Amino acid sequence: MSQELLVNVTPQETRVAVLDNGSLQEVHIERTRSRGLVGNIYQGQVSRVLPGMQAAFIDAGLQRTAFLHASDLRARYAAATGEGGDPPPIQQLLREQQKLMVQVVKDPIGSKGARLTTQIAIPARTMVLLAGNPGIGVSARIEAETERERLRSLAQTITAATPEDGCILRTAAEGADQAALQRDWDFLQRLWADIRRRAEHAQPATLLHEDLPLVLRILRDLVGEEVERVRVDSREWHERMIDFSEAFLPDAGSRLEHYPGERPIFDLYGVEDEIQRALQRRVQLKSGGYLIIDQTEALTTIDVNTGGYVGHRTLEETIFKTNLEAAQTIVRQLRLRNLGGIIIVDFIDMEEAEHQRQVLRALSKGLERDHARTQVSAISSLGLVEITRKRIRESLQHQLCEVCPTCAGRGYLKSAETVCHEVTREILREARQFEFSRLLVLAAQDVVDRALEEEGDGFAELEAFIGKPIEFQAEPLYNPEQFDVVLM
Repeated sequence: MSQELLVNVTPQETRVAVLDNGSLQEVHIERTRSRGLVGNIYQGQVSRVLPGMQAAFIDAGLQRTAFLHASDLRARYAAATGEGGDPPPIQQLLREQQKLMVQVVKDPIGSKGARLTTQIAIPARTMVLLAGNPGIGVSARIEAETERERLRSLAQTITAATPEDGCILRTAAEGADQAALQRDWDFLQRLWADIRRRAEHAQPATLLHEDLPLVLRILRDLVGEEVERVRVDSREWHERMIDFSEAFLPDAGSRLEHYPGERPIFDLYGVEDEIQRALQRRVQLKSGGYLIIDQTEALTTIDVNTGGYVGHRTLEETIFKTNLEAAQTIVRQLRLRNLGGIIIVDFIDMEEAEHQRQVLRALSKGLERDHARTQVSAISSLGLVEITRKRIRESLQHQLCEVCPTCAGRGYLKSAETVCHEVTREILREARQFEFSRLLVLAAQDVVDRALEEEGDGFAELEAFIGKPIEFQAEPLYNPEQFDVVLM
């Protein structure tokens, strides 16, 4: 499968689109004023220890205090002390005002602060340095056992001089020779030494190391053999990418292209339209069926419907074909929308066990290409499939949208009839408390029309009951739920 990366750069924002055979699979967005924090290393200070949660809040100089769980601290403790068994509770490992070096593993999401770890991991092209954590791991995506053993043997040789540090061989290490691995290891050791030097004299809440900007990070992490070319619409960033590739990715330089066209590069490939569609609840399937995707704070639900697809054979065959197409589409939507956490998929009920197995197989196979770690459960007795996908950054919807100020995130508005009844109750409330000669109701046009027409008899009876006239005035700037009752 051929892959292409498109890079769109403006002074305020950088966007990267990942295309597989011309189809948009992922969108990465980084805004100049709100860059992601994952990978950044800080000199933190413990602001509060929570024994009941076995966690601590850390002041790392971010907008909100960040969260450190005991599990991220104990592994570091065990590696440093070499002690096995149950590690001590967090209140014995940390104290308030204590300084410690931390790294962001999850960006702030919603009202939650960043998630931290003390297990420092610094990535290069072919490997990740595990500072102070000895051991060698190999990416699960490298499947050939002979290659895994070759890489492990090379890594043991390379890391022998610094036994206190370990590493993980990344997917990009497949086929790499010892010289390439040695070059990355030496670079990481120099970088880690520099971070430690700065940490010695740094005040709390100080940034010690910042990860690469999005464009260079994409080059480092995503440009493998399957990527045919990378097109960028900024001449300045094209030159920076060339310099970066010459230093770290010599094989990638020939695939970097500057796009000088007048038409925006995302428009040229239809990416803008795809992004707009990815913000909608409904996803149309080619067969005529459709998905409904709803994000909540706790989880994401995906409902599969046959829609206009009636099939040509049996009902079971129609349902199976719809579910099979839905499984393939869901895989793409998870990556495109960057949905994380718990995802519940409500497939259409299938009677045949073989059909269930094929749908699950299609779902699992498609997720193998996902860079985020995922797990898929079996179909439950209710016909539901639970997927967990590692959440590192905000979803596309949360990055590009904000909560509607009118509906406050409900996704729907009160009807004009409901608002009229609220107006009635407010008038009765005011009439019991205050003296006035007449009432003026300010509301949206639809509410005023409803009050004067369908609800006209009701408000006439209300006028007779309170003994005062009621007037209505449409306010064009009012939202459909907003109204005011003015005493005259």
